[in-house]
Amino acid sequence: MPAQLLGPAEIRSLAERLDVTPTKKLGQNFVVDPNTVRRIVAAADVRADDHVVEVGPGLGSLTLGLLDAAARVTAVEIDPRLAAELPATVAWRAPEAAEHLEVLNRDALRIGAGELDAPDALVANLPYNVAVPVLLHMLATFPTIERVLVMVQAEVADRLAAAPGSWIYGVPSVKAAFYGEVRRAGAIGRNVFWPAPNVASGLVSVTRHAPGAVDWEPDEATRARVFPVVDAAFAQRRKTLRAALAGHFGSAAAAEGALVAAGIDPRQRGEKLGVADFVRLAGVE
Repeated sequence: MPAQLLGPAEIRSLAERLDVTPTKKLGQNFVVDPNTVRRIVAAADVRADDHVVEVGPGLGSLTLGLLDAAARVTAVEIDPRLAAELPATVAWRAPEAAEHLEVLNRDALRIGAGELDAPDALVANLPYNVAVPVLLHMLATFPTIERVLVMVQAEVADRLAAAPGSWIYGVPSVKAAFYGEVRRAGAIGRNVFWPAPNVASGLVSVTRHAPGAVDWEPDEATRARVFPVVDAAFAQRRKTLRAALAGHFGSAAAAEGALVAAGIDPRQRGEKLGVADFVRLAGVE
């Protein structure tokens, strides 16, 4: 039997009973529209044998929809009251799926590889204030995650999916592309949330690079070389790469030498380089 998804009345009742007031500090905006939940689950391409990890399940709106589609869901929730209540909510609205849910009362930014059993997908309404760090941490920590669909602030979604050359292309764009193909997957209106946020929301999809599809291995060693170069290149966006990378390579002359060796014009700026360029540049330090 499909789960009974939560609507505005159920969300408000749960919040009142738990004495939960959504806070800006935790970036909490609860989805109160069942059709939006169905849309997110469909866009995420959740499969019947998937182990899905959800970050920030809140009162369980999306969790219920994910349990309808996946074999298992692990929900990572930092708020102890919400984490404690989620199993009861699932038992109430989707009793047949209750045994397929695991809840971790943890900060997603601190969760380690041994705390999750090989998730296949990340699907989440990410807290706006930590959306990019959480996304990058989960991709780095769990290489088994093949597919991602996250709801984030629209401006952040645009930055994540931006292509080289765009004025909004920057550090988040490069670092997300390091792991996979990133694209915008839709827009979400403000009125599907309680409380309604002051900003629009967007869906972002990440499909992890298949083995051998790119010329780098997105592992810790490669990331440790590449990401500092990315950070340095965008720290002073108006400067040429020769100037912006002088501190990283030790001098402007050394930076120019590395850029030339990597086949990159030292007069260019960071927003012109794709992730493959940064990988190549990091490899010739």
